[in-house]
Amino acid sequence: MSMLKITPIPAFDDNYIWLLHNETDAFVVDPGEALPVIDFLHKNSLKLNAILITHHHADHIGGVHQLLDYKNVTVYAPQYENYTFEHIAVGENAVVNLPEIALQFRVLWLPGHTLGHIAYYNNDYLFCGDTLFSAGCGRLFEGTPEQMLDSLNRLKQLNPATKLFCTHEYTAKNVAFALTLEPSNLALLNRQTEVQQLRQQQLPTLPCTIQLELATNPFLRCSQTEIWKNSHAENSQELSVFTAIRTLRNHY
Repeated sequence: MSMLKITPIPAFDDNYIWLLHNETDAFVVDPGEALPVIDFLHKNSLKLNAILITHHHADHIGGVHQLLDYKNVTVYAPQYENYTFEHIAVGENAVVNLPEIALQFRVLWLPGHTLGHIAYYNNDYLFCGDTLFSAGCGRLFEGTPEQMLDSLNRLKQLNPATKLFCTHEYTAKNVAFALTLEPSNLALLNRQTEVQQLRQQQLPTLPCTIQLELATNPFLRCSQTEIWKNSHAENSQELSVFTAIRTLRNHY
């Protein structure tokens, strides 16, 4: 079996379309655009085998129909949402097998950003769409703060070494915001330096790890006293702090 690679294909202003592939076969996650994917497949002589979708927003599914015209492959998408393309509907604890690259994922239902949002997880990789970002989390377009906090708390329990593949290059701004809440966090200060160096070289800040998020992501650290005090939340309860800092981030 040839070596697995996970390649970020830039799309729009700040999206990443993730392509999982070896030397011959490929799987794509959240293709908001088709042409960059097709171009990569052609240049690298890869065969597309399936498409994995985390949620229904256009910047995650906009390229699906064109990709299916290019090659009629299986699409996996959340059973909790409606789609206009043919797909296999998957929900909590469903298993998605990608035998050509020797991977298997378990589906996690993570409502918050949207009500039907899912992620694809194994012990090594997490493809979480717009639920958890590097040093941040998704906006609440459909779900409640309670739902998003519950979803994030589930992700906190994953293997700390798990690599996190989210779908937007928001890290620099997320880290800057996080420092307004926790300016004394040395891990966060170090991360800011690393992120600045990567972005100056036009390199992705992803993937990161669950372990790094636990040390630097304010939305996973709502019980920290410094974050509570800087959040202006009504009280120190985790949900109160989360709701306050999500609102602050919306306007940052």
